[in-house]
Amino acid sequence: MRTFFEFFAGGGMVRAGLGPGWSCRFANDFDANKAEAYCDNWGDGEMVVDDIRNLSPDDMDGTPDLAWGSFPCQDLSLAGGGAGLKGNRSGTFYPFISIMKELQDRDRAPSIIALENVVGTLTSHKGKDFRAICDALDDLGYRYGALVADASLFVPQSRPRLFVIAVKSDITLPDGITGDGPERPWHTAALRRAMTNLSDAQQCRWIWWSMPEPNERETDFCDLIEDKPKSVDWHTASETTALLSMMSEVNLAKVETAKAAKKKMVGAIYKRTRWEHGIKVQRAEIRFDDIAGCLRTPAGGSSRQLIMTVYGSKIRSRLISTRETARLMGLPDTYKLPEKYNQAYHLTGDGVAVPVVRHIAENIFEPIVRLKTEVDLGDGRRDTLRGKYSTESAGSRSR
Repeated sequence: MRTFFEFFAGGGMVRAGLGPGWSCRFANDFDANKAEAYCDNWGDGEMVVDDIRNLSPDDMDGTPDLAWGSFPCQDLSLAGGGAGLKGNRSGTFYPFISIMKELQDRDRAPSIIALENVVGTLTSHKGKDFRAICDALDDLGYRYGALVADASLFVPQSRPRLFVIAVKSDITLPDGITGDGPERPWHTAALRRAMTNLSDAQQCRWIWWSMPEPNERETDFCDLIEDKPKSVDWHTASETTALLSMMSEVNLAKVETAKAAKKKMVGAIYKRTRWEHGIKVQRAEIRFDDIAGCLRTPAGGSSRQLIMTVYGSKIRSRLISTRETARLMGLPDTYKLPEKYNQAYHLTGDGVAVPVVRHIAENIFEPIVRLKTEVDLGDGRRDTLRGKYSTESAGSRSR
């Protein structure tokens, strides 16, 4: 059984993505509400509720194949204060690295370290924060590379995220999971620029991870919408009219186009403050491209996504429901959400899209662990196994 530690675990969406073939030996989050949701869904055997700065390897069981860290994004986000890795929240990256170093000193270092954060990490402080992440992994003796995966490839939500994947330098990598250079859609222009800004020594340790593109997404935003949501109410007619009055001519035109479509259309709305004629104006901005906007944690009403359904002249609106946010993250309807709206929205909006984790696990993590296990067993089937992985990889790309 493959094993993992899950830091900054939230509601356990990484655990959901890794699936039943992985055994969690340790999970941590400092947020008691998120930890409660984690335990409601996965049991309380592995969860430690505490600040990561207070943890040590003594709290963790065994030597994991994978250590995952979705460290906080607030200081790296374009919407944040710009403190970067020096910030109080995103700076928890360093205690995470300290724990990795302590595990290494005890001969318990994970084979793979995976980090997830916003794509703004690539440009934060003109690239210095991304270089610092690579420096820290380099100091631990890991090789590393990165991917940018947009959840919209798997679920109807625009959610690009950066995944930095590092592997111990003494581990043999199976054929087919690395490339000679960048590949679309995983290596964006911003990622390529960030890589070229690394030092020569860092570039020598860089890995261009290779994954097949997923099959075409089969669900649209409208497929996930609840007719009778339990967590929110539909707006009154006057509330919907007020929302329409907040739209610019461009956005009202989108609504008119949706009315003419002669089918049910679902739009995602965020309220944003815009400068118009020298004054700040709050606008409702809508999209009808079958994709929801990126879920964000509900720091205030303006950051909570709304939906508008249009069917001919019939228009309805409301806040997005908590179950809908969970579906947008790829969670099954059996996943237990907190009863309070903001807690559930915060849980899902701060998580990792489940099918993205599954895709990375299937195409990178699991081949690495399989081959390492075979090599460690030393049963002489290494070359056969490497050929098998190569064939499987080629087959996956032809799907």
